[in-house]
Amino acid sequence: MLRKIIHIDMDAFFASVEQRDFPQYRGKPLAVGGSGARGVVAAASYEARTYGVRSAMASKTALRKCPHLIFARPRFDVYSAVSKQIRAIFLEYTDLVEPLSLDEAYLDITENKVNNPSATLIAKEIKQKIKEKTRLTASAGVSYNKFLAKIASDFQKPDGLTVITPDKAEKFLEELSIDKFYGIGRVTAEKMRKMNIFIGADLKKLERRELIKHFGKYGGFYYDIVRGIDERVVNPERIRKSLGIENTFERDLDNLREMFEALDDLTDAFVERLEKYKTYGRTLTLKIKFNDFRQITRSKTHSYKFDNKDFIYQTAETLLINAITDQEVSIRLLGLSISNLDEPEVGMNGQLAFSFV
Repeated sequence: MLRKIIHIDMDAFFASVEQRDFPQYRGKPLAVGGSGARGVVAAASYEARTYGVRSAMASKTALRKCPHLIFARPRFDVYSAVSKQIRAIFLEYTDLVEPLSLDEAYLDITENKVNNPSATLIAKEIKQKIKEKTRLTASAGVSYNKFLAKIASDFQKPDGLTVITPDKAEKFLEELSIDKFYGIGRVTAEKMRKMNIFIGADLKKLERRELIKHFGKYGGFYYDIVRGIDERVVNPERIRKSLGIENTFERDLDNLREMFEALDDLTDAFVERLEKYKTYGRTLTLKIKFNDFRQITRSKTHSYKFDNKDFIYQTAETLLINAITDQEVSIRLLGLSISNLDEPEVGMNGQLAFSFV
């Protein structure tokens, strides 16, 4: 039986919570993060995004793009509490819930607790319950695998619902811009464009061996996804094993440039260790110890493995800037670790049809 997968992604989650709780922010460009000289945008409302404001952007840059931008300090305890409310709604339908972060998750509802054969109707119900209980909107993607469900959830944001049925997947992917493929980042997309690969149909013309030649092991992944092939399961259990590295600096780091340089060096050593032990995983954790010995960790889980430097560094850099916002901090230690190991590789031998409606 082909699976029925839903991907739920909250709309501008942090910013939407702030606009919900503080009426003065509603309908206005809002950034969650620090407004100081070293501040970073952790999240942006849709009103702010129309000006080009994005998460992980320096606050100074955001203000240049939108001079009347409003800043709100993050309230992670509130976001976590709302996330638990949303997770409880998911569990009303299935125990096969795989959270990716506070604001998104995969659900396998092939067999579900409400005995509803329609994935589309369940997605609508979940969206409605989220709105009723949290006064927030979510976008949902429905399809027969995780990759397509993830793409679908981002297709009609905000408050969207996109269904990609097996008979529609081929055309959908062939017409999709290459930079909209989940798993193809900015650097890879640019490389593909130089190879005259602009949409899925262009990517589909290349043989697996040719893609592997140009993109290494990810070439096989690209070959599969453009054909709608992805048999990764929705996994609610997180593997506890991990592999990590950390560095305590001779002197505290007190500016972003030094932190980024140190993170780059740490990533080089980390990748060498991963290759040495042939160990890769889908959850990357950044550890930060400040000069007052406070210690925090920040993690990011992806649906594909952290196994190359660019991917690891870009993710760790985002975790770092989101963690420090505009605090006047000095860092004495940085660490990286990988977990959620040894999940089955992407790949599927065939496709079957079933009803979504």
